[in-house]
Amino acid sequence: MGQEEQSSVGVGEEEEETREVVEKEEVETWNQMKQTLILEISSKLIHGDLEAKIEAARDIRNLVRKSSSSSPSSSSKTRSKLGAAGVISPLVLMLCSPNPDARQVSLLALLNLAVRNERNKVKIVTAGAVPPLVELLKFQNGSLRDLATAAILTLSAAALNKPIIADSGAAPLLVEILSSGSVQGKVDAVTALHNLSSCQENTTDILDATAVPPLINLLKECKKYSKFAEKTTALLEILSNSEEGRIAISNSDGGILTLVETVEDGSLMSTEHAVGALLSMCQSCRDKYRELILNEGAVPGLLRLTVDGTAEARERARTLLDLLRDSPQQKQLASSVLERIVYDIATRVDGADKAAETAKRLLQDMVKRSMEHSMSRIQQRAASCTPSNTQST
Repeated sequence: MGQEEQSSVGVGEEEEETREVVEKEEVETWNQMKQTLILEISSKLIHGDLEAKIEAARDIRNLVRKSSSSSPSSSSKTRSKLGAAGVISPLVLMLCSPNPDARQVSLLALLNLAVRNERNKVKIVTAGAVPPLVELLKFQNGSLRDLATAAILTLSAAALNKPIIADSGAAPLLVEILSSGSVQGKVDAVTALHNLSSCQENTTDILDATAVPPLINLLKECKKYSKFAEKTTALLEILSNSEEGRIAISNSDGGILTLVETVEDGSLMSTEHAVGALLSMCQSCRDKYRELILNEGAVPGLLRLTVDGTAEARERARTLLDLLRDSPQQKQLASSVLERIVYDIATRVDGADKAAETAKRLLQDMVKRSMEHSMSRIQQRAASCTPSNTQST
């Protein structure tokens, strides 16, 4: 390497070192400024008048946002430092303020402090945030109610908070939001209810049958393979464990059909929960629910699920298919036998290595042909039922 090249390399290294030193100094300067801002914010919230408190709550949002733009670790540290500086208790007190601006900015500040920070979530609930949040869920003000729903959702993600929120009376209000809330409010309410139901030994205390119609409507409208559908079907499966819940599902417009469609089109978890709900219904009273489930065309989707689903979903689908047969005692027609036949054929066609994949494809083709045949028969019956024939009968 020539002298000129060596010189240029040396200059480049010096520039890099200088840049690193400058960046380090900038980070240290920002950290010092941030610590000063945190102390000022804390002082305003603890000792200031209402106007100063509102300004401080806004400063919290801005500070967390600015830290987030720097790096995720920086925003996490900022949240922790703010929580340790004593800002949470005065913010919680502001939730009870008669001033709408105070309530809104404190809600936003608490949300910013709680996101991705388990310790702050627990501190916020310990400081008494749940009762005023429950009161805000009753508000007709859409913005405040949406923020309160988002706060309940965020706080309910912490295991220590779940029993407290579950006992607060929030669940019935969240169920109301499933029908009357904004789109985001409904999404947050479903997720919050899912969080709460996952911690309770007796989940029927969290949900009752009034939740079924709005959950069915939401499941109708959403993509069946979405995370939202997974949470919605999980709640419906829980509700299917009570007689009131099963009746509500069967009485809801398109209730059973929506679960059948989810079995056909849902994600692995959505299908598992949907078939679980259908199975719970059929096991509770086969005579009552068997025809209702069959009439919605459940068999093709269930057959495919015996190959395509999770281990739990496959077992549930097999059990439900057994219950849906005319004679449950006729074990020779069990779905497991059909699977074995298809698997044996696939082994002979493509060998053992590719048998599972081939069997899956063959079964899907059988399901498709079965659905096409069923549709053809329906069309033939409709064509044969002319107005004159109808009148003559």
